[in-house]
Amino acid sequence: MKKLLCLLLILSLCLSGCHGTRQVHEFQIPDTFDTSRDYTITFWAKNDTNLTQVEIYKQAIADFEALWPNIHVELRLYTDYGKIYNDVITNIATDTTPNVCITYPDHIATYLTGADTVVPLDTLFDHPVYGLGGTGVGFDSPDREEVIPQFLNEGYFDGSWYAVPFMRSTEACYVNRTFVEKLGYELPERLTWDFIWEVSEAATAKNADGTYAVNGQNVLIPFLYKSTDNMMIQLLKQKGAGYSQPSGQVEIFNDTTRALLLQIGAHAESRAFSTFKLVGYPANFLNAGQCVFAIDSTAGATWMGPDAPLIDIADDKLVDFEMEVMPIPQYDPEAPKMISQGPSLCLFNKEDPQEVLASWLFTQYLLTSDVQIAYAQTEGYIPVTSKAHESARYQDYLSRAGEDNDLYYDVKLAASRLLLENTDDTFVTPVFNGSASLRNAAGQMIEEVTKSARRGQTVDEAYLDGLFADMTALYRLDQIAVDGNTGKLLLGDLPPASVALLTGLALIWAAMGAHVLISALKKRKAKPSL
Repeated sequence: MKKLLCLLLILSLCLSGCHGTRQVHEFQIPDTFDTSRDYTITFWAKNDTNLTQVEIYKQAIADFEALWPNIHVELRLYTDYGKIYNDVITNIATDTTPNVCITYPDHIATYLTGADTVVPLDTLFDHPVYGLGGTGVGFDSPDREEVIPQFLNEGYFDGSWYAVPFMRSTEACYVNRTFVEKLGYELPERLTWDFIWEVSEAATAKNADGTYAVNGQNVLIPFLYKSTDNMMIQLLKQKGAGYSQPSGQVEIFNDTTRALLLQIGAHAESRAFSTFKLVGYPANFLNAGQCVFAIDSTAGATWMGPDAPLIDIADDKLVDFEMEVMPIPQYDPEAPKMISQGPSLCLFNKEDPQEVLASWLFTQYLLTSDVQIAYAQTEGYIPVTSKAHESARYQDYLSRAGEDNDLYYDVKLAASRLLLENTDDTFVTPVFNGSASLRNAAGQMIEEVTKSARRGQTVDEAYLDGLFADMTALYRLDQIAVDGNTGKLLLGDLPPASVALLTGLALIWAAMGAHVLISALKKRKAKPSL
């Protein structure tokens, strides 16, 4: 028994050592912020290798530190949200998470599997002194009502607010109007899926020498989609079909999904459609005159068009054409639905509540109009507050489209106006632990169907049966289990190491209890009778 206890204890300590233990308790807002102390907080951010964005972060930090000299902010830059996610997950176990990071709500839902890892923001939002628009923040923070509700709502899940939006974008269809009209079509006021598919199929026509008739080149992909997960999510939303429930119930494997995949497969087989993952960046094909419709984020507008400030192809490959920036195609143009996306900010809990409060002050500073407008000007993002939208500085920026091909690049400003004008038509998907995996599966199904169809493989009901099974297994969608009452992750969905740790601890306590019981029984038997 002693050997068994020793073995189980070693196992427990090894697992605890490998994966860490958290000593942090639920965050409570201090009555006052202690300005007599110095604080160093870490901020993990993404910048797309855009040096202008880096300078905006650095300037925001310098300006904030001038207002709060006792708070020092250390910036750590990433070029990919996935890398931020992986590093946060790794550091949760050892309690070395950043104080503030730019991330996505789907990722935050996974962070919450660690007890008290992410700070719920409900009480911080409304605190009269340190909350949004509070009297003690030391700068012009937006009120809660000034954060656009459609953007703020994405951060509410698991019964609390866990994120504030930082920037927002949606998707746009970047259209080669020149090609559309050359094919004999006129752009409608609102794109429909029927129109997109019809024109894309017409564009596949070739000359006798094998070149494409519309561009005279050997290469043409009429319709290219950057983010296939967004594509599937928006198609299902527009169709009124199931995707998921806030409780974590997966609904994507339905008849509507089947019909959509069969349609996509048919257009992929004819070479009218493909994806970024299979052939490359849509902007490169668009700018080279090798694409009619390219759907990408409004934040990617600075890469779109022959005059774009950011271009990834050689000058001699550029083709001049007239371009339109339009909302994504719809099934019902009178009731448009488009996804709201973009990075959010979350706050990590620490042992010292004063440190958390210092981090919250910096988080709020990133919502000030100066920071919001400066960052939005770098790409086709828009600020997340009405305070910034209504400011004279931002309105002046929007009014100067086309003055140059850099700060006032007309395509970038058109993409920004697209979201500003359609904010009420945007939606967000339910967030829960496992929602990131479901999103990946949604896009992967389109990728697999497109790849198979372009290779000449048969895409039919039997194929889709196998695809649904593969996606369920690959992304463990049958293991997403969230308690309907609490919204918390159930044990079966914890990482294997965590399950092993908890199981080991349970065995230790069971063994200890058995040992105590056996010892007591032996002593009782050995006790002499009087």
